[in-house]
Amino acid sequence: GFTPQERAWMTKFLNKGFVDVWRHAFPDKVQYTWWSQRGGARGRNVGWRIDCLCASEKFLPKTSNPVIYDQVMGSDHCPIGLTVE
Repeated sequence: GFTPQERAWMTKFLNKGFVDVWRHAFPDKVQYTWWSQRGGARGRNVGWRIDCLCASEKFLPKTSNPVIYDQVMGSDHCPIGLTVE
C-alpha cells in the first residue's frame, strides 16, 4: 500500500522541486492506476493512483498529454503515459 512512510517520502520528493505531471494537469480529476484484485474493485472503480510520472519544475514545460489508460486490462495496474519534447 501507500504507507504513511511512503507518503512522507513522496511529500519530501515533491517539496524538492519535482511535480506530479498528471496531478498538475488535472488538479481535481479522480482517476486510478491500481485496483485490488479482491471484491471487484476495478469494476466498481475503487482504486488508488499510485503510478506517477514526475518531472522537475524546470523540465515540466517540456511535458504534455499525461494520460492514464484505465481501460487497458492485464494487471492490477494500468499503463500511464506522457509526451516529452
